[in-house]
Amino acid sequence: MEVILVQDVDHLGKAGERVKVRDGYSRNYLIPNKLAVLATEGGLKFLEAKKKRAEEKRLKEKEEASQLAQKISAWVCVIKAKVGPEGKLFGSVTRQDIHVALEKAGFAVDKRKIDLSEPIHQVGEYQVKMRLHSEVEAELKVVVTQA
Repeated sequence: MEVILVQDVDHLGKAGERVKVRDGYSRNYLIPNKLAVLATEGGLKFLEAKKKRAEEKRLKEKEEASQLAQKISAWVCVIKAKVGPEGKLFGSVTRQDIHVALEKAGFAVDKRKIDLSEPIHQVGEYQVKMRLHSEVEAELKVVVTQA
């Protein structure tokens, strides 16, 4: 039986590929688990419609991420921390602290998207990269001041 894969299937193929499988495998596993559709005109139309929806969703997410990147780049994140002699912090400013400051300002960003290579230990200004989408990055200006 010939089927079109809707999702990637290990040891069989990638999404969108046309593959030949045994009748029982497709009838009992692939089709009920929505991993494949029959290779008919209707199946091809279904797959094309699904690809179109996925592309539209990806473009919408990219547009939202680029708008968010513009807003974040224009904003300055001020974090107040306890400071000891010589401007060294008691503790450090981490990705979590930046995430909390972003949430307080109304930005909905996953903290894993904040690219802080190492915690901040000194008072000053820092540029922190954020990967909002696979094709969209933002630069956030973080200012650490004395509390």
